[in-house]
Amino acid sequence: MSITQERKQELIKEFAKDDKDTGSPEVQVAILTERITNLTEHLKVHKQDYHSRRGLLMMVGLRRRLLDYLRRKEKARYDTVVQRLKLRR
Repeated sequence: MSITQERKQELIKEFAKDDKDTGSPEVQVAILTERITNLTEHLKVHKQDYHSRRGLLMMVGLRRRLLDYLRRKEKARYDTVVQRLKLRR
């Protein structure tokens, strides 16, 4: 359900603005998207895992808030993140 440390480092390298950037909204959204994808696959198998479903909904809400923040601050960065992650909006 969670992501491996290696995969997390790959996402940080891919979405970071510089080599020390680990907390920018782009990086956070990328990591959350990976976790959401993994948890969605888990819930397809374990349909009655309501505790994990609640965690999934919380992660989706956090990702949405981060994307809204990014859209308010810099629309261009928001557009690139959404396009690179292939999110619907």
